[in-house]
Amino acid sequence: MPKMKTKSAAKKRFSMTASGRVKAGVAGKRHGMIKRSTDFIRNATGTMLLCAADAKIVKKYMPYDR
Repeated sequence: MPKMKTKSAAKKRFSMTASGRVKAGVAGKRHGMIKRSTDFIRNATGTMLLCAADAKIVKKYMPYDR
């Protein structure tokens, strides 16, 4: 039986926690920071955990990263 392929894009953008949840960078911080509020910028630092519905999709893309 051949191995399943991992999506390269998902591999670069997401990582898994020890408990199996999916960690991702916060969206909306690439450009246009002048028009964003300081509250938004502060809250969007670091990484966040995806909700269950989104995590289910990402886990399908990365079959061996569990």
